[in-house]
Amino acid sequence: MRQQNAVTSPLYAKRATLAAKIPHFWALVFEQCPPEVDQHIQPSDSKVFSECLETLEVSRFEIDDPMGSPRSFSVKFGFSPNEYFEDKVLEKKFWFRRAHEGWMGLVSEPVKIHWKKGKDLTGGLTDAAVKLWDAKKVASIANGNAKAKDSNLPEYQALTKKIELNEETSLSFFAWFGFVSSWRYVSAEESEAATAAESERREKRRKGQKVDEEPEESGDDHQQTEVYPPGEEIATIIAEDLWPQAIKYYSTFITSISYGPS
Repeated sequence: MRQQNAVTSPLYAKRATLAAKIPHFWALVFEQCPPEVDQHIQPSDSKVFSECLETLEVSRFEIDDPMGSPRSFSVKFGFSPNEYFEDKVLEKKFWFRRAHEGWMGLVSEPVKIHWKKGKDLTGGLTDAAVKLWDAKKVASIANGNAKAKDSNLPEYQALTKKIELNEETSLSFFAWFGFVSSWRYVSAEESEAATAAESERREKRRKGQKVDEEPEESGDDHQQTEVYPPGEEIATIIAEDLWPQAIKYYSTFITSISYGPS
């Protein structure tokens, strides 16, 4: 992945310069996105993209970090001034981490979207996710970084109630910015310790020594406060398919309007 990044980065930079000269390039790319992503884009989301999405960028921000993972990445959307939110850039980072229990995957942090009055397409989900995230950080500091029970926080109750109220409606794509994990959040410190422990287990297996079992998963239901369960899948498709194959998707659109549906 590091070698591929070194080769492709200059090409993507050149593509960005060319794409900037094509009206609605990234909006049209999303218009032809894979069905796994398209099914989560509501008509109101398409309106935002078509009216003000200007740029998209995926970067492997830990690619040169010996303590990080080349599988970590960020997705950065650039928008023109619009009627929906104040932000010109919405960036969401995903860290690839390992948990003590053996789970590996992407984790993220909720991103604050500064919605204009009456324009929140997520129905308050992203704001509630950010409030719970901040409350958990404050509680952790107050408890000396000891694990506190999230369900005792009023922000936890507020978010679970809001998720229940939104279960019968189609989630806006922008609720994706509130995604945390398809399992549970794993810190950099836990991931480093878990990786070291796994390396130690592998070395013991190689030597034929007895290996300690991985810790069992806790009984906490972290998904009760996950606002966007398919978040990891969508992030991966954007980073590994939509972003590198953007010209293909744009060309598909051009072909469809030139020759009509097949």
